[in-house]
Amino acid sequence: MRDRLIIAFLSAALANSISVLANTEISTRTANNGNVVLSGIPEIPPEIGQRLTRYQNVRGAAFRGWTQDGMGIYISTRFGEVSQLHRVDMPLGARNQLTFSKEPVGQATPRPKDRSIALTMDEGGNEFAQIFLLDPRNGNATRLTDGESRNGGIVWSDDGQLMAFRSTRRNGRSNDVWVMVPEKPESADLVLASPDGSSWGAVDFSPDGSKLLISQYVSVTDSRIYLLDLRSKEYDLVLGKVDEPSVNLPSGFAADGKGFYFTTDADADFRRLAYYRIDSGDVTILTEGIDWDVSGLLMSDDRSRGAFSVNAGGRDQVYLFDPSSHQYESVGGIPIGRASLGAFSPDNTQLAMTLNTATSPSDIYTLPVSADGLDHGVATRWTASEVAGLDGSKFVEPMLIQYPTFDSVDGEPRQIPAWVYKPKSEAPYPVIISIHGGPEGQFRPGFSSTFQQWVADLGAAVIAPNVRGSAGYGRDYVQLDNGFKREDSVRDIGALLDWIETQPDLDKDRVAVYGGSYGGYMVLASMVHYSDRLAAGIDIVGISNFVTFLENTEDYRRDLRRVEYGDERDAEMRAHLESISPSNQPEKITAPLLVVQGENDPRVPASESRQIVSAVRDTGQEVWFMNALNEGHGLRKKENRDLFMEVVNLFLQKHFEI
Repeated sequence: MRDRLIIAFLSAALANSISVLANTEISTRTANNGNVVLSGIPEIPPEIGQRLTRYQNVRGAAFRGWTQDGMGIYISTRFGEVSQLHRVDMPLGARNQLTFSKEPVGQATPRPKDRSIALTMDEGGNEFAQIFLLDPRNGNATRLTDGESRNGGIVWSDDGQLMAFRSTRRNGRSNDVWVMVPEKPESADLVLASPDGSSWGAVDFSPDGSKLLISQYVSVTDSRIYLLDLRSKEYDLVLGKVDEPSVNLPSGFAADGKGFYFTTDADADFRRLAYYRIDSGDVTILTEGIDWDVSGLLMSDDRSRGAFSVNAGGRDQVYLFDPSSHQYESVGGIPIGRASLGAFSPDNTQLAMTLNTATSPSDIYTLPVSADGLDHGVATRWTASEVAGLDGSKFVEPMLIQYPTFDSVDGEPRQIPAWVYKPKSEAPYPVIISIHGGPEGQFRPGFSSTFQQWVADLGAAVIAPNVRGSAGYGRDYVQLDNGFKREDSVRDIGALLDWIETQPDLDKDRVAVYGGSYGGYMVLASMVHYSDRLAAGIDIVGISNFVTFLENTEDYRRDLRRVEYGDERDAEMRAHLESISPSNQPEKITAPLLVVQGENDPRVPASESRQIVSAVRDTGQEVWFMNALNEGHGLRKKENRDLFMEVVNLFLQKHFEI
């Protein structure tokens, strides 16, 4: 299969090279044992790889669960090519590797009242993940799913006897809810068949195992909650309305099973934590005074205590929560940054979390929790991920700025938030604008070895804007780029270029744009509109034409994307999408372009990259193209990521004239 892909790609590259580009031949070669095709990319000087080695070997760790006895934890981290599952038996203890696959571990969820762990894994980044049951004592893993469908969203019943999961096995397209007895994979039972193209998934079993809390995700501004009776397989809509969309995300049942917790932005601009009583339908808002998004409630195994976090402008604030009184208290003394809540220990005395800051990669900490669940002690660090000998004191922390854009709010220019990393070297600095994906994503100031390398080695400032359409700033803000307003977010990049011109320490003549997925579209669109103000652009697995993207993305996600971008089957919307698609206006892309793709990408098909490469090359403009044949939506294998960093550095050095 790989050989056929290489031959097909080389044939297409050859056709491109002899058809246009003023008879200039485009060099094409392979790397990483034939798994990566490099087209139009010069040989990379060895000194670039030597300079990047330390940054390429920075590691992080993520919490995956407590051991059954509560004395140790499971984590994922990378020592070889991809991230694998490990066990750590004491704070700062050795990391004992449990899985040894060629592919990275996806979800990993320990089974209640048992030693086994359910985990997911796909092949080559195709995202058609299978579910396995791992015995951590001997490393044996049994596949539970069919080997063909897309599976995930694993949820265990309280007694560990049943597993609920999401799967496309019924027809290859619909995200349905299934329940299985893991010892009998053939027992897998379809309990909810998705009636539409939206995504349905189980969130929690009721304490007695008779009901499932179900989430239906329609779009970033529309999600609903259902209760499913496992005996009758009947389900009822309890929160969310078709004609009045709002975000309603279930968290879990209360201990008595009489209600459940959820977050909602109904009648508010931000998501608040709330409680729903099943018999009466009454809703009680619990975090009325917090004007940021609550991310959801984490409950202990016995549901006697909880914790939640709040996204305060990109930084996480953690709170402890008492379900018996609905009181909560903020947690102090943890690093400022991003906090991913993990799980309470089996005896409820510790809360595990993964912490990440702008100057330190992800590591696991545990927080001692008092008997009432509202007070805490000093956090204990369990992992110390390597920064490959780099001096952490020289890492740069970003500052938050607001810059004015083209429209107004209450008579004043709308302000766009952005995080700015600046070198400690002599100004003026070249600038790399890093645009997040989504589009409803949000840049949050966590650790990035890539950003730190650009700042230290290239002497570049990095600016990460959260343009309109970004999550985290309220319901109104996230909808400002919907439908026919798509290019308003691109105009926010134009406004950022205006702001850069006013900053004496930033070099307005050396600005590059960088982004992946929807961020890749934003790169291409920015180059369509602002090539005369840009030195270069780097598009990673980006959308180049919304119509071809919607027609070719995997069936299981097509309707979800239509809600966000528009339905290409509608004539007016189709014409609009065609008019804003970069592949239809390649002559406007006059700045050098680097395109990076994973051949197995199920989200943004590789055809999106190939068509923009071909279209721009046909105008005579320079394009570098890197295509990884064993990757999907992004690069997960270390040797591919290493090569990618080398290509990006060579590209930026050339066009920043460093």
